[in-house]
Amino acid sequence: MGRIVCFGEIMLRLNPEGYLRIPQADCFMASYAGGEANVSVSLANYGEDAAFVTYVPDNPLGQSAINSLRRYGVDTRWMMKGGERLGVYFIEKGASQRASKVVYDRKYSSVAMSGPGDYDWDRIFEGADWFHWTGITPALSDSLADATLAALKKAKEKGITVSCDLNYRKNLWSREKAKEVMSRLVPYVDVLIANEEDAADVFGISAEGTDIESGKLSSEGYASVARQLVEAFGCRYVAITLRGSISANDNNWSAMIYDGKDSHVARNYLIHIVDRVGGGDSFGGGLIYALHNGYNAADAVEFATAASCLKQTIEYDFNMVSVKEVEALVHGSGSGRVQR
Repeated sequence: MGRIVCFGEIMLRLNPEGYLRIPQADCFMASYAGGEANVSVSLANYGEDAAFVTYVPDNPLGQSAINSLRRYGVDTRWMMKGGERLGVYFIEKGASQRASKVVYDRKYSSVAMSGPGDYDWDRIFEGADWFHWTGITPALSDSLADATLAALKKAKEKGITVSCDLNYRKNLWSREKAKEVMSRLVPYVDVLIANEEDAADVFGISAEGTDIESGKLSSEGYASVARQLVEAFGCRYVAITLRGSISANDNNWSAMIYDGKDSHVARNYLIHIVDRVGGGDSFGGGLIYALHNGYNAADAVEFATAASCLKQTIEYDFNMVSVKEVEALVHGSGSGRVQR
């Protein structure tokens, strides 16, 4: 099988210790993260040949970001150096009825200031058969949206499978701008991934029988959303994660996939959350791995849901689990008993 190429931004993540709020903190824990970078680490952990494409500044922070992926086996040859700064985000963990909170400091980051002429997609895609991006990437700047479009055209020219996580971020662009840009990009996508709110936020397609605030989610309603997305954009698969929030600490977690004919709903997991950030990315990484390795749609969504369940029990954004651990959960080993 070929390489899997992921394209996007990597940032410095800073979070207070434990459950401290940002105004309380006098020190922050540092790590690195980003939607597509998180996917690349998942795939490398599963044994895939995964590469990450981005720009970072030519300074110690940029090098540290490169090192953070290289240590897990991600191909970092296309983490190029240029621009002025690495994006930063701050995250405080929620608890009980208090939601988690994210503050971004990423404007004018190195990758956001790059454009189509900065990427040699013919060379980047050598030996690749899969390309992954998210809606965060074109939201960062118009020039990066143009670079994403150039990548998608080249991927289609080369017969490369394309996946995208819609990942709508209201702090980066409006719903109107997201719909305008993503409507041009999503027609190139074979595997479209979303959470329970993305389709409504970006394309105005809502699930009937659902109340996200109360945690009431209708799998039938989301099957209809998936069908509408397939009809609109011609995707081969649409997968939607289904998070039923009981509190900031406890969530129900499932997902569904639609393959153009049938929909499949994965097992539901009741998760006591350690760190939910990166949960959707770990679902994407699991789904890409499974489809790339020939799983059928039903088995692929089960693998991806179990993988993302496990990630939310792990500190920071990267999903540090193996295929064996995911498969064990898929087949019923979810008691949390000590393994000796």
